[in-house]
Amino acid sequence: MKDQSTYRSRRQFLQSSTGLAAACSLTPYWFSTKLAYGEHHAANDRPCVGCIGVGSRWLGGLREEIYPFANIVALADVDAHYADRGRAKCGEDTGRYPDVYEDYRYLLDRDDIDAVSIATPDHWHTKIAIEALRSGKDVYCEKPVTLTIDEGKRLCKVVEETGRVFQVGTQQRTEMGRRFLQALALVQEGRLGELKRARVAIGGAPSSGSIPVVEPPKHLNWEFWLGQAPLVDYRFRDEEKNAHGIETRGHYEFRWWYEYSGGKLTDWGAHHVDIAQWAIGMADSGPTEVELVSVNHPVEFKNGMPTQDDRYNTATSFDLHCTFPNGVEMSIRDSVDDDDAQFGNGIMLEGTEGRIFVSRSSLSGKPYEDLKDHPLPEDALDKVYGGKVAPSHMANFFDCVKTRKQPISDIFTHHRALSTCHLCNIAMRLGRSLKWDPVAQQIVGDEEANAWQTREQRKGYEIPS
Repeated sequence: MKDQSTYRSRRQFLQSSTGLAAACSLTPYWFSTKLAYGEHHAANDRPCVGCIGVGSRWLGGLREEIYPFANIVALADVDAHYADRGRAKCGEDTGRYPDVYEDYRYLLDRDDIDAVSIATPDHWHTKIAIEALRSGKDVYCEKPVTLTIDEGKRLCKVVEETGRVFQVGTQQRTEMGRRFLQALALVQEGRLGELKRARVAIGGAPSSGSIPVVEPPKHLNWEFWLGQAPLVDYRFRDEEKNAHGIETRGHYEFRWWYEYSGGKLTDWGAHHVDIAQWAIGMADSGPTEVELVSVNHPVEFKNGMPTQDDRYNTATSFDLHCTFPNGVEMSIRDSVDDDDAQFGNGIMLEGTEGRIFVSRSSLSGKPYEDLKDHPLPEDALDKVYGGKVAPSHMANFFDCVKTRKQPISDIFTHHRALSTCHLCNIAMRLGRSLKWDPVAQQIVGDEEANAWQTREQRKGYEIPS
């Protein structure tokens, strides 16, 4: 099949001689394959997927996770470099070249697309997800799905209203050697006794020096990339400063700017706080108090805002203690360095009869070692899972697309775990502890802090209700 570039922006299309009328009456002229809408299904009776955001996460494995279950028929990315490379990769892998758009809304307009994957920077997740749901698509969205607590409330509401399937990319609930499922099974089977405490370590964000202002690369639509966030200059420095060799305001490094993400609290907290909150029986709730013990940011903050805009600004180290309605305590830190435990990434669950440590690479502790002589019931993992354990996270999603069941990583529990992470970020940015009503989902007695449940949105990019 001929591989020709068809990367066009929405603006280019609207300004073309065919215009919007053509979109309503004809096969759009930027189509790159010989298959028109609907013929994808006829060619192979599998779901058709559109992928929005095809950068490092998508190129690094997400597309390969989709291949066994669906046909990728369209890509959308504001960076033409990623879009063209993604199209070429699909062609190399499958012999089918998906259509490519700069503006994801064209992808959502297509009736032949059943589901979308979203792997954009975090600040775009909620807007795209809501629009996808309202266009009748099922959604697989990378974590963290939201940038604020309010966004999570909105998204839960829309999922309920539309009845669409929504899976969050928190793969620790299904994969990683099923270590986390085993840890949860040990807790639920009472092998730790009464659970009293969880200690979570998620690492700290990197810092940077001053990153110079430069012209955005021609292949990147920087204004569109910013979306709801403030319109600011593009910054980039190509030096061997970190594992990626660059320091920038965009692409992978968006994680270290509060304008687009939540630092390690949402990057890794979306995984570990999720598992910990599930383990302590608070997956559908939240803390009543978030105590700020300590925090270090690479810049000074005033009224919750960084006072410098030329460098990373998310927390490099932190220590927060959360108390939950059932009395269980959870500490969330960059690393644990206590007299009785030291670890940099993972979860320690402690009960009256023992404790276990679980990470992506290990599961240890006496209750786990005792499984040699006292194994768990055969259906223990299935009970945790709420059904037969799926072979993979993506397999669970596409099974739910067929059955219309709730996926293992649903938006409702993800919203609750992320709310804990967002509360920690609010506490760190304002420099004080918070009280939270998990039923009303409101910060108690602190209107300034409560205002941080939302964020300002740039005109033209507002998140729909």
